[in-house]
Amino acid sequence: MEHEGLLVAEREIEVNNYDIDAMGIVSNIVYIRWFEDLRTIFINEYMTFSEMMKEHISPILMKTEIEYKVPITIHDKPVGRCWFVKAGRMKWVFKFEITSGDKVHCIGQQTGGFLDLERQRITKMP
Repeated sequence: MEHEGLLVAEREIEVNNYDIDAMGIVSNIVYIRWFEDLRTIFINEYMTFSEMMKEHISPILMKTEIEYKVPITIHDKPVGRCWFVKAGRMKWVFKFEITSGDKVHCIGQQTGGFLDLERQRITKMP
């Protein structure tokens, strides 16, 4: 699969028994959590959440899009990847992919920004 942007996070993902639904596949909401984990890996390289709190800012999501392709089971060994695609003055965009072997399980995109916690308004990126 061809990607735009800079690969900023890649990690093996452990599928836990609590990630599986009654059908024996990973629940849809778990993929969103994995996106969050991947994005957090990138953010922590540049500014920890503790540092952000001292600056009175926090990253926020404005939009999450996800396309489910092939279900993941407890037996799969998925790998998550995150690309930093775009950054404007007030918004950023990340793209995601969860795969195992040659199977693409899902792709997605998140758009977000930073919130000034004191003013409760979107603020420029740090």
